[in-house]
Amino acid sequence: MKFVDEVRIYVKAGDGGNGAVAFRREKFIERGGPNGGDGGNGGSVVFVANPQLTTLLDYRYQQHHRAKNGEHGMGSDCNGHGADDLVLQVPVGTLIRDEQTGELLVDLSDPGQRFVAAKGGRGGLGNMNFATSTRQTPRFAQDGTKGEEITLRLELKLLADVGLLGFPNAGKSTFISRVSRARPKVADYPFTTLVPNLGMVQYKDNLSFVMADIPGIIEGASEGVGLGHQFLRHVERCKVLVHLIDMGAEGEGRKPLDDFNILNAELKKYSAELATKPQVVAANKQDLTEGRERLGPFTEALRRRGIRVYPVSTATGEGMQALMDAVAEVLFTGRTDKLHVEAPAKKAATKAPAKAAAKKTPGKKAAKQAVRKGAAKKAAAKKASRKPVAKKAARKAPVKKAAAKKAVRKAPAKKAARKAPAKKSGGRR
Repeated sequence: MKFVDEVRIYVKAGDGGNGAVAFRREKFIERGGPNGGDGGNGGSVVFVANPQLTTLLDYRYQQHHRAKNGEHGMGSDCNGHGADDLVLQVPVGTLIRDEQTGELLVDLSDPGQRFVAAKGGRGGLGNMNFATSTRQTPRFAQDGTKGEEITLRLELKLLADVGLLGFPNAGKSTFISRVSRARPKVADYPFTTLVPNLGMVQYKDNLSFVMADIPGIIEGASEGVGLGHQFLRHVERCKVLVHLIDMGAEGEGRKPLDDFNILNAELKKYSAELATKPQVVAANKQDLTEGRERLGPFTEALRRRGIRVYPVSTATGEGMQALMDAVAEVLFTGRTDKLHVEAPAKKAATKAPAKAAAKKTPGKKAAKQAVRKGAAKKAAAKKASRKPVAKKAARKAPVKKAAAKKAVRKAPAKKAARKAPAKKSGGRR
């Protein structure tokens, strides 16, 4: 079945029937009076969300939809029959907009939800409704009103919980076919997927969720390159986005980190709100030698940004369980702890100033060493200053001792000189 997610249609509600102008005419009844009936109401155009539908294909080939008009009133007090509503079945997740103004009229996001797009006209009153005591034979009736008509634009946004994003031939179709019962086309050339695919994923403990696989996005999609942005609307309702990175991509200057940056840039160009949704990064094709060789630099580059990378292989199933656990945790609990990792760049940035400060302002050990060195220098200076003084003192010490000895030797002579006169005086006596 061909997938159609945007159509333009014209809808017209039914007109109301006109009231009748009639008088009672029976035998033996004179001047029976007015008995014109009322007209019936016109049918309305009603949209109903049907969960069994997945495309707007029916409205691509039939673009004009008109409800039936109400019947006119008749004599003998007979009212016209009202027309049935025209019910249009659309897939769940259909947006109805006014084509002229672009205003969003309704979002049919719930199964069985109804919306009256064009209201039918009201039937006119017959002449029996205008009879009064002073106007007993009214010869006029009321016409029915016209039904509403409008040109609408229907846009389909698939209801999915998890969206798969990636470059063409990144392995998205293989991914959804492994985790669900969806069987999209899988081939070894780009743009294998031309329409979105939905798959029901059965998780643990009887939990399940819907996953959407959309066609690949390449650089310049916002300008219409490739399939453009026309399918990104189908992941706007998703709560979690899985970025599937092709680690074995071949081409001129093709690098996993560049693919990741381009993909996020295209998301921001399409919708800033979509770019802020939780993202689970999966490095696919780990069964290839090139993929394993590129995993280290790619993981380290995203680690600096605080983003965790889940290495997987959709072909062999390697790493799929850990990836699905992370997706389910974000989807059912709202926690995003498993999507982030501590960035080493922040630690290095905080340690660098500390080292610089340590160089500029010495720590306790450095200060003690500096104090010890300064004390040692001062002690050496004191010793150097004391040595010459000691030598001088040593040189001067013998002189002082010799002078002392001379003083001792001279002292008896002085005593003798003092005692000599006493002896001489005694002799004379």
